[in-house]
Amino acid sequence: MRSRSETCSGVLVGTAVGDSLGLPAEGMSRHRIQALWHGVWRHRLVFGHGLVSDDTEHAALVALCLAKCRDDSAQFQRALSWKLRLWFACLPPGVGLATARACIKMWLGFGPRSGVFSAGNGPAMRAAIIGAFFADDRDRRQGFVTASTQLTHTDPKANWASLAIAECAALEAREAFTVRACREQLDAISDATEWRELVSKIFDALQSAASVDEFAASIGQRDAVTGYSFHSVPVAIYSWLRHRPNIEQALMSSLNCGGDTDSVGAIVGGIAGAALGPNGFPQNWVEPICDWPFGVKQLQRMGADLGGPRAAPPMLIWPLIFLRNMATLLIVIFHGFRRVFPPYGTRRNASQLTN
Repeated sequence: MRSRSETCSGVLVGTAVGDSLGLPAEGMSRHRIQALWHGVWRHRLVFGHGLVSDDTEHAALVALCLAKCRDDSAQFQRALSWKLRLWFACLPPGVGLATARACIKMWLGFGPRSGVFSAGNGPAMRAAIIGAFFADDRDRRQGFVTASTQLTHTDPKANWASLAIAECAALEAREAFTVRACREQLDAISDATEWRELVSKIFDALQSAASVDEFAASIGQRDAVTGYSFHSVPVAIYSWLRHRPNIEQALMSSLNCGGDTDSVGAIVGGIAGAALGPNGFPQNWVEPICDWPFGVKQLQRMGADLGGPRAAPPMLIWPLIFLRNMATLLIVIFHGFRRVFPPYGTRRNASQLTN
């Protein structure tokens, strides 16, 4: 049986893997992705290497706060509020609108009332680590997820979606996962008709062995998956359920759907990490991640700190993070222009066909 250190490290590493693989394709339709890369997923943001985005950064910030405030959800919420303030002050590229508005409210002194009415998937991308950490304590798991969610998003749908990710990660962390148990945990999250219907669609599709593409189309995401939590979270959960425990197939099938690929990939990777641990991912997906201070080694250390007694968390040097963000922004802008055009090999092959 895995230790809590291994499980938490697995969640953070898995989040980074899915995030960095999906980041170069963020915002692209499934058809554009297929035309460019033909279903081959590898790190391609910086000369064959990958960087992480806010999905991994938020999960890491939650891990740091859990290491310090594991007994009191209100204290945890205050600590996370300050981490998010400082994170936002470093001008992270690609921050979601709802999260940005919430961070501005935090700086204005709104405190726990900083959340805005939104059902974006921001809280869901940082929920798996809470689920894994409190795998054996449902009340604290749900209390901490709700505390994390309401800092930035107050729409109940955002909280239900975040709880769903935490419950999936918790089942995997305590090695108690079955399809039936997963259905029961998801159904128990809310009695709301819209939520129950969404859960039914997930498991009806699973019973009929629908592909991830087909499931995404069944909930209106035919061309790309949006950042709305009732779109991205069901696709992520279904991808894992459909291909569990084959992480390669689970991640590739979710990323092939297009849209908010980094967030969907991060969520799938986080759930998978709770099941597989930090060494369960293909090394050609892990080793090319070259980031700081949220690189693989740093994330593994954060996970190890969560599994043991209280320890001094790694220091975040915020001025250096600001410089890192400026460099990342330039890379993302360059990549955004670059992906407008077909890869060199694609253009050359097309030329050969017409000559």
